Amino acid sequence: MTIPRTTLCLWYDSDAEGAARFYAETFPDSAVGAILRAPMDNPSRKAGEVLVVQFTVLGIPCIGLNGGPMFPHTEAFSFQIATDTQEETDRYWSAIVGNGGQESACGWCKDRWGVNWQITPRILTEAMSAGGEAARRAFAAMMTMGKIDIAVIKAAIEG
Repeated sequence: MTIPRTTLCLWYDSDAEGAARFYAETFPDSAVGAILRAPMDNPSRKAGEVLVVQFTVLGIPCIGLNGGPMFPHTEAFSFQIATDTQEETDRYWSAIVGNGGQESACGWCKDRWGVNWQITPRILTEAMSAGGEAARRAFAAMMTMGKIDIAVIKAAIEG
């Protein structure tokens, strides 16, 4: 088992393994690694139950800790996924929302474990980076959306 120098630790109530497996099935360059079991009873797990799951999401090393319900996920942390096409945007959005997640605004959604995701087409980020009136129009269009519609963003950029 190789331990990366930097790892994101995501706190789950009790299903870090299920979340890790879903991410590995949904996103490229994602995988489930070691599954570590509690060596003894502790406040969140009984001996032998899954305590920590090592996984990667789009190449980002993570661990999922089954720590119990006291620290739920918030929008203060999210994975931002840059997409190139509407098909890719739709696929990720549908996978997350359609698997017990929930929609939010401006390209944000939440998976069934409470982890927040931003499914953001690159064209929107590029427009925002360019600034000016096109950025204002793209931003205004985004503010009306749940899932981002690339055609509407393109039309807004073009004015």
